[in-house]
Order: sequence, then C-alpha cells, then structure tokens
Amino acid sequence: MNPAIIGAVFAIIFVGELPDKTMVASLVLSTRGRPVAVWLGAAGAFVLHVAIAVTLGTVVFHLLPPRVVDAVVAAIFLAGAALSAADAVREHRHRGAPDPPAVPTPRPGRTAATAFGVIFAAEWGDLTQLLTANLAAHYHAPLAVATGAVLALWTVCAIAVTGGRWLGRLVDAVVIRIGMAVLLAGLGAYTAWTALS
Repeated sequence: MNPAIIGAVFAIIFVGELPDKTMVASLVLSTRGRPVAVWLGAAGAFVLHVAIAVTLGTVVFHLLPPRVVDAVVAAIFLAGAALSAADAVREHRHRGAPDPPAVPTPRPGRTAATAFGVIFAAEWGDLTQLLTANLAAHYHAPLAVATGAVLALWTVCAIAVTGGRWLGRLVDAVVIRIGMAVLLAGLGAYTAWTALS
C-alpha cells in the first residue's frame, strides 16, 4: 500500500466529512447514548460504504477507457465542488436552528444498531462516498484508498462523539465547505485538463 495515497485520501475525505450531516448525526446520537456504542455502529457503517464505493470506483476504472475514466472523475470532482458550495449556502441559511429535544438513553447494543442504521442510510450518495469511488478510480489503488477513507471517516466520527460540540464552536462549517468546494473544483479542473490533453 502506498502511504502517500492513504494520506492524500485521508486528507480529502477528512475535510469533506468534517462538516457533513453524518458528523452531526454522530454528535446527536452520542448525546442520547454512549459515545463508544455510537462510534462502533457508525464505524461499521462507514466500512461497508467504503467497500461499496471502492468496488464501484474500481469497476468503473476497468470497464471504461482511461480518458473516459478521467472525464468521469473530473465531472464527479466538479459535482462534489457544487454540492459542497450548496451545503455551505444551506448551512449559512440554517444557522441558529434549535437543538433536538433530549430523549432517554438507550442500551449500548441498541445505540450501536441505531448509529449503524442512521449512518448507513445517511451516507448513500453522500459527497464522501462519491469522492471515495472517484479516488479509487483515479488512483487505481483500492486498498490504499479504502484505508485512507475509512481512517478519515473513523477519525471524524471519533471527534464528533467525543468533542463535537466543542469543535463546532471553533470551526466554521461554512468556511470548511467553501474550502472543500475550492479544493474539489481545482482537482476537477486539473483532471479535466489531463483527460483532454
């Protein structure tokens, strides 16, 4: 496995997931149940989603010619930039929304199962799932991409369940989403230029 690919994927997925709805879901679930149980359930869901995304990315790479793969990768990067920018606008509009009401703490097994279900459902078609598939097609290194993506998702989830409220006061989600949009737009433009040259 290539450590440079793992690091690059980790950085992209970490930044993409940091202000994401699944981080918020993990944070909310951890206020209603044991944080460790929430993390274990979410971690399982993330592994399954990364496996699906990497498999799809690898299959696309093997089925399509290299220039077409580059064009698809560029389009997904640019779509990701648009999604991230749209999320920034939505986040800016919904500032100050009230927190959900408190509910009784469920058993750890039920908390883990709930976290798995919520995260598994929330990640379908999510920016980071699309990015993971895209990175698998781009790097042609499914194991390294999967490792970097899983580690990034697990790290963000750990931050959410242990200190999400504290982090939310320090990091502006809108700024992160705008930065992610700029990064993805740059990667998309570069990949499109590579596909056309």
